[in-house]
Amino acid sequence: MKHLHLIVIAILIVITSCTLDKTDYEAELKVETTEYIEFEEVTVINNGDYSVSIEALNGTLYKGYNEIHLNITKLETGENIDNSEITFLPIMTDANGNKSSCPHAYNLAYNATEGYFEGYVVFTNESSSTVAWQLYINFTDNNETHKVNQDISVEEQINKNLNMTAFTGNDNEQYFIALVAPQSPRVAQNDLVAGIYKYNKPTNAAGEFPDISQFSYSVVENYTLFIDPRMPEPSMGNHSSPNNEDLTQQDNGLYHGIVNYTMTGNWTLNFILKDENQQIIKGNEVSTEFTPGVEGERGELHIDILF
Repeated sequence: MKHLHLIVIAILIVITSCTLDKTDYEAELKVETTEYIEFEEVTVINNGDYSVSIEALNGTLYKGYNEIHLNITKLETGENIDNSEITFLPIMTDANGNKSSCPHAYNLAYNATEGYFEGYVVFTNESSSTVAWQLYINFTDNNETHKVNQDISVEEQINKNLNMTAFTGNDNEQYFIALVAPQSPRVAQNDLVAGIYKYNKPTNAAGEFPDISQFSYSVVENYTLFIDPRMPEPSMGNHSSPNNEDLTQQDNGLYHGIVNYTMTGNWTLNFILKDENQQIIKGNEVSTEFTPGVEGERGELHIDILF
């Protein structure tokens, strides 16, 4: 009986310690996440006859997923072009002059309801003294093709709920997972949205720069992204949450699921990515043990968030 009494006391101490640590942890690491809903102009490119305006949320391009809106105005008449074939190619140049790209919509589609061309880009690096980004845009008007390019700045994504990861899969292909939503999670079940992309390895030698065949990416189709959210902080004991739903692809090409955050703080989204044949592309199961005082295990495929 005395031994049982000691065990109960020890359990109560662990639970109380976790609660106290959680309170202190939230006070120390409480962050404000701003949910941007307005698109503002990032940059405008003039080539003499036309003006090309690019918009993004908050008027800023960030590392990670960015939805973009593009408008082309004919300067002579002031009219917007709505019947054009538009290609959009972001190019990154590193300190050694090497050029690469990132997941993006190469052919932009016209949204007739809203009156702009739309697409996305997933920047893999922010701009710095050793990393420079440029946009190469081609468009047609009256069967003539026009080309413009512009230096742009890609900012650090300080909202960790919009983090991304890049990795090589078990099939030796290069993949990217970028969180799209929620921007500002709640202590509740949240709709979790992510983009999953793959680099298309070139099959031919490079032609005239910029040759799209060398910078091609595609949306991953019909995969499943299995999710196991956990709080890895030692005071949180590696605990998870119930009622999560794995991410599957929806009509908009993005992957949608449910993540249930039971408290604020540091969470790790552990993933297992499987292809349409349920073969594991990347990821592994992590320990489900409650381990107060010990940092929780992170899977080989994961994204850390904080809110």
